[in-house]
Formats: sequence, structure tokens, C-alpha cells
Amino acid sequence: MARKQTTIATQFITTATGDRLAVVPEAEYQRMIEALEDRADAEAVRMFNQRLADGKEELIPAEFANRIINGESQIRVWREFRAMPARELAEKAGISAGFLWQIEKGERDGSFETIKKIAAALAISMDDLG
Repeated sequence: MARKQTTIATQFITTATGDRLAVVPEAEYQRMIEALEDRADAEAVRMFNQRLADGKEELIPAEFANRIINGESQIRVWREFRAMPARELAEKAGISAGFLWQIEKGERDGSFETIKKIAAALAISMDDLG
């Protein structure tokens, strides 16, 4: 695709140290900044889509994301998203179902190692629980 050539009223200034500076109208400067930001956004989307295609990213429905945003137990939300009964998750994580229930209810905190095992059992990263 050919790029459209744009004519910009530009003034060049050479500083005392020999640096050559371009002076452009402020509106053009703002347009260039926005174009750079758009390019960065497009690259971020491309990278996300590649991670999604590679199975390194996952999309969850808004229903589940909203539950997390609203403060519900992230472990419970992810467990229910995975359609995993509490007993199965507890078994995979090597903890009792009662302990898992207490963690989900916020009555007890799990150790770092316990939370790490729960995350692994849910096939998510620790960041997804943080």
C-alpha cells in the first residue's frame, strides 16, 4: 500500500551544538503523537491475538469478569468458569474441600504455595488470582 505524501509547513533550526531541529505546527505534532499511539495500540492487539491463537491467552465472558470486578472470590469465579466442582479443584490442588470453601468465602487465607497449587489446578497464572 502506497503512503500518501503530506506537505507540512516545517521550519528547520540548527542549534549552537549542531543539532538540527524540525519545527512543525502544533496540530501536526498532535496528529503525529496520535498516529504513534494508534500504532502502539495496533501492535498490542496484534500481540494479544497471537498469544490467543497460541493458547497463551484466554477470553472469559463478561458475566465472569464482572463477578471478579464486583469483588467475588476470584478462585470461585474461575472454578465455576471452568465448570469444576469444588471437590475436584480441592483434590487437584491437594487441599481439603473444606479449606477451599473457607478460602473462597474469605474466611481463611491460603499460603502462597496453596494459592499457587489452586492456580495450577485451574490452569491460570497467579496474576489471574491477584
